[in-house]
Amino acid sequence: MENAGYTTLTRQSGLSREMRIVANNIANAATTGYRQEGMVFSEYVMSVDGASSLSMGQGNVRNTSFDQGGLTQTGGTFDFAIEGDGFFLIETPAGDRLTRSGAFTPNAQGDLVTMDGFRVLDAGGAPVFIPPGAADIAVSADGTISSEGDPVGQLGVVQPLNPREMLREDGVMFRADDGFEPAENARILQRFVENSNVDSVLQITRMIEVQRAYELGASFLESEDERVRQALRTMSQ
Repeated sequence: MENAGYTTLTRQSGLSREMRIVANNIANAATTGYRQEGMVFSEYVMSVDGASSLSMGQGNVRNTSFDQGGLTQTGGTFDFAIEGDGFFLIETPAGDRLTRSGAFTPNAQGDLVTMDGFRVLDAGGAPVFIPPGAADIAVSADGTISSEGDPVGQLGVVQPLNPREMLREDGVMFRADDGFEPAENARILQRFVENSNVDSVLQITRMIEVQRAYELGASFLESEDERVRQALRTMSQ
């Protein structure tokens, strides 16, 4: 295969991965706390014969948008949204994780948990406990939880030390291997949840663009294949 074919194949591979990412964004446009992803393309230059080089496009890096999503008022006592920077701290069997999805509920033991049953943690890493029979639950802007005016706990809102290196897990969960610290500029809203930050219109537009680009590349490869076949037939005569 000639250089043009190799270059096109690497581009097709990247476009295929981007199509899957865009499709996943659209599928999660209504998922609470979901963060939109994108594909970052880079140039890869490979030496061909020591004197010349081949430039190829690679799409191997995913980029996550942490822009604020819209807020929806739910009326749920244990529904929370973060306004500003920061993430809720969640305990999972694989370790602590960060999320913007704040739809919680107390379990049978009184621990505040996610919809998947993972415990919500305070800033010190301890589970947030809601006393049985607690009434008039209110949460202040700094995450302090009170029952009938008496503090009973505080939601942990943290900020990753290296946001660019966070790894997505399970859709709305992120792993911060470089650690995290208390978020300084976060404001907690009770009875609200944060919507996905996916821009559906832009994502659908991008899907169309990626599909057209992929079809153009496929057409070029078909033409190249036919050209090579024709050349071989000519030489064999």
